[in-house]
Amino acid sequence: MDDVTRILSAIERGDPEAAELLLPLVYDELRRLAARELGRELPGQTLEATALVHEAYLRLVGPSGGGRWENRGHFFAAAAEAMRRILVEAARRKASLKRGGGLDRVDRDPADVAAPGRPEELLAVDEALGLLAEADPQAAELVKLRYFAGLSMADAASVLGLSTRSAERTWAYARAWLRRAIEGTGGPGGGAP
Repeated sequence: MDDVTRILSAIERGDPEAAELLLPLVYDELRRLAARELGRELPGQTLEATALVHEAYLRLVGPSGGGRWENRGHFFAAAAEAMRRILVEAARRKASLKRGGGLDRVDRDPADVAAPGRPEELLAVDEALGLLAEADPQAAELVKLRYFAGLSMADAASVLGLSTRSAERTWAYARAWLRRAIEGTGGPGGGAP
């Protein structure tokens, strides 16, 4: 059992000092994960990697977190999911009318003006992923592990208890399903997803 898994078990048992021991062990990896998530966003994103890491960590390990993680991979998958939710919440806040959601933000730096952030794209992906989770929870979980947690196909398959070949088939299906749902043509098999 590696140190992270051991500390996650201690957190689950209610050890108050375990959370303090966990952050130094996972911080660098969480920063890389946050940087990758933010790298997928268009310029204009107001969150920084450090803030995203801290918010996700608090959601996972903070007083209201109380999650149960089987191992290191499961923890980082949960962290990726928390980061995705934070980014979706930020996109929703940007898009809300009471916060000027119908207006595009114009930065004074010409390099940033070329491609303003598009929260509606992130919201469309999140909505489609929610629909996929209703239709095929395992496929949706695979997407989260691969896309948001950055796990390799073999690692994601292991977390889900699938063979790599089965995970590859599920991945191909999920990608096609999401593409059709986002484009508005309905999920595979016709009709609405």
